[in-house]
Amino acid sequence: MPHPVSHDVFRERVNQLLARSGLTYAAFARQAKLDRSTLSQLLTGSMPRLPRAETLAMIARTANVSVDWLLGLSQREEVGSELIEAVMKVEPYGNTPANDTFLGWLRSAQGLRICSVPVGVPDLFKSEDVLRHEYRAAFENAGLSPIEAVQRRLAMLRQPHQQLELATSRDSFLHFARGIGLWSSVPASLRRAQFQRMIDLADEFYPSLRIYLYDAASSYSVPFTVFGDQRVAMFLGTSYLVLNSAAHIQLFLNRFDDLVRVASIQPHQFSGYVRELIDQVE
Repeated sequence: MPHPVSHDVFRERVNQLLARSGLTYAAFARQAKLDRSTLSQLLTGSMPRLPRAETLAMIARTANVSVDWLLGLSQREEVGSELIEAVMKVEPYGNTPANDTFLGWLRSAQGLRICSVPVGVPDLFKSEDVLRHEYRAAFENAGLSPIEAVQRRLAMLRQPHQQLELATSRDSFLHFARGIGLWSSVPASLRRAQFQRMIDLADEFYPSLRIYLYDAASSYSVPFTVFGDQRVAMFLGTSYLVLNSAAHIQLFLNRFDDLVRVASIQPHQFSGYVRELIDQVE
């Protein structure tokens, strides 16, 4: 005889499906090609009996859930490829500091701990001049402009109960100060103004915004953002790899905390460090 707990879980989960669908027993039974009396007996009868395998399969197929979930053997409803997509998916990037999808993730995680390892100098700090230099093509396309994307992110950060932590390489700030690589054509005057903007924003938002700088010689991380307990998005350059499982989220949180522990510049030191960099701008 099946364990009675399995039957209780089965009843509970089918009743969840019925409530979610808004269907009556009769309507759901018709969709599943079952007798109404059979479904009613399974859900309200006094005997702790599980349905036959074919009945389970018909209910699962109608509701688009897995049989394992119906029986309480899995906490995930999805079946087949949908299960993979529920755990991992790829989302387009859009070549701006934040697209509508990314902003939606931020919005849904407001009030939760958001941790991010950006690519170099955080976009959140960048002035219009620097954004136009780095995202030149995005200004020529329709849609969300880089300036608007940054403004929306700052507006979210100004809402109460926000928590945003950034950890990035100290070397990226040094390269910006010295006009190395990508920044070689950005005039020194604009780079100094950019650093002053960083100081102003960091002072305005601290401690809701906390910035950690680690040394690239001793630590490395791919760019990623953890949105509370909801998801982690790993930046792939042309898209985001989005992971939703609790195990993946915890893995990236642990990595972020490792970077925090080894950071040579802590949040309360950030503004002072950037002030020193202004003198190094060449």
